[in-house]
Amino acid sequence: MATVGKVIKCKAAIIWEVGKTPSIEEVEVAPPKSHEVRVKIVATGICRTDYHVLKGFFPKLDYPVIAGHEGAGIVESIGPGVTCVKPGDKVIPLCLPQCGECSCCRSPKDNCCLKTHFCERPQNLMPDQTSRFTCKGKRIHHLMWVSTFSEYTVMPDASIVKIDNNAPLDRVCLLGCGFPTGYGAAINTAEVAPGSSCAIFGLGGVGLSIIMGCKAAGASRIIGIDINKNKFAKAKELGATECLSPDDFKKPINEVLVEITGLGVDYTFEAIGLVETVTAALASSHMAHGVCVVVGEPPAGSHLSVDPVLLITGRKLLGCCMGGFRLKDAIPKLVSEYMEKKFNLDALRSHVLPFEKIGEGFELLCSGKSIRSVLLY
Repeated sequence: MATVGKVIKCKAAIIWEVGKTPSIEEVEVAPPKSHEVRVKIVATGICRTDYHVLKGFFPKLDYPVIAGHEGAGIVESIGPGVTCVKPGDKVIPLCLPQCGECSCCRSPKDNCCLKTHFCERPQNLMPDQTSRFTCKGKRIHHLMWVSTFSEYTVMPDASIVKIDNNAPLDRVCLLGCGFPTGYGAAINTAEVAPGSSCAIFGLGGVGLSIIMGCKAAGASRIIGIDINKNKFAKAKELGATECLSPDDFKKPINEVLVEITGLGVDYTFEAIGLVETVTAALASSHMAHGVCVVVGEPPAGSHLSVDPVLLITGRKLLGCCMGGFRLKDAIPKLVSEYMEKKFNLDALRSHVLPFEKIGEGFELLCSGKSIRSVLLY
């Protein structure tokens, strides 16, 4: 291609500082170095984590930054040593890398690669601690090495996977984060049993994906919980058997759930990112064998205070990163299952907007009017 080995100028949405709406700018994207891949992004979703970046919830994050981590595109060029993809391949960037070399990647028990920002330094810069983005003479930082809010982006080969060439990129982009995070929380982390009861706190894209996972696992009672009743219809369409709003009750929602289920819910999931709802979800779970899975990401610096008696009787509190999936292994399979109509990924795509309307996409997210807005370049 004519662009191989050259700097590419393209449009990107830059968050210049905390609290500022992303602005569309022309950026320069450098060619990939050793074990790096440059990708033309075709479609990207707006995830609540991107909103958290906008609001400064992650204190280790450096600005200005190009956010976005739920995208799909086509490989433009590769650097020396890359063997997993080639130019022209359809790909999904991985916000959770899979290096294949660290102790977690080598363990059959783990999926949280030690190169992720949870374990090592923030993925604000490439592994060599330089950036591939510049704008107006300034260095622009990456987000989780993928930065899909740029028409072209560069990432390490540990953070990319090839997918079926027939996959519709404007739809499977949602497999980059929200869907596997929720679906896998039910299937992999909780291991929901057939005939069981489940309660999902938060009915956004991740919460709805948890509902689909619970249904696929054979749960007989799936309770959706949200203060926004406008989300109830979609939740029931995807498998919820009933929906509750905490605002409709004078007592705490965990007490309501214990009352209507007997001794509590078999499996509870927190998909909002608030320590208060984590506590409520844990207290809602069955006193002897309940499993509570923390899926949402609370703001940095949050601390969870738990009465140990809740755990002594047998409840389990579990963490969940990207649904327990090893993304390089899992995403091609999820793409195939989507194309075989094994789950309804399209139901999560509530709005489709041109990339230039990214601000409108954030407004829809903040107002609770969207499940997932997909931006097209």
